[in-house]
Amino acid sequence: MLAGRRMTGDRLSVLTAEAARLGIDLDTRARERFERYLDLVLDWNERAGLTSLTDAAEIQRRHFAESLSLLAALRAAAIIPPGSTLRIADLGSGGGFPGLPMLIAEPGLDLVLVESHGRRAEFLRTVVEALDLGRAKVVQARAEDAGRGPMLRATFDLVTARALAPLPVLIEYALPLLKDGGLLVAPKGSRAEDELAASSGALKALGGEVRATLELPLPEGVPPQRVLVVRRTGRLDPLYPRRAGIPSRQPL
Repeated sequence: MLAGRRMTGDRLSVLTAEAARLGIDLDTRARERFERYLDLVLDWNERAGLTSLTDAAEIQRRHFAESLSLLAALRAAAIIPPGSTLRIADLGSGGGFPGLPMLIAEPGLDLVLVESHGRRAEFLRTVVEALDLGRAKVVQARAEDAGRGPMLRATFDLVTARALAPLPVLIEYALPLLKDGGLLVAPKGSRAEDELAASSGALKALGGEVRATLELPLPEGVPPQRVLVVRRTGRLDPLYPRRAGIPSRQPL
């Protein structure tokens, strides 16, 4: 059962306005879940180091709504059509962004939250239980170890990560988790083109190809972001990902 306080007026006004702008309908169940999620972020933030933001409105705007903007971009590109049941991994999930807001708005998704930090993984498990998100699972592991484990390797339709690593490193983390034809969708800021240019070695080694670059539909006044979409194709080399720590120290 979903636990938490009763809805209190316009407490989620920032989120609901942004969802409406994005064309995402949040029903009563979704709004209740978002309100409980907000309470948990505020309650756990200091002890788990979830976000530098402490204002409820800014958490709604920068974390919840920006996660929904990724869902909106992927819907517009027909990558996640409404009613989708795709299997998705959210790497380095931290406070659950963008995976949990996407699941709340699109509850048919099959979501695995991969987080190595023990306290944050505990927070994510608490959120999944409190919000009664039966289609979400938390795996406490480094991305490299997740990509080598037989339970997760080559099992996902989609992998996403928010501010986890530069694209060449993220490709090595993410592509081993993808099925053949699966997609890495990575929101990136002003260095998106530079990261793409530096990724040729990783793309070649991991069997990846850039499929598209999507604009993230953010509100006015927010620095623009792009979603880099990379498809995994062909044979998956058993050498990758390399041992924990190596991809970030020695990018391909």
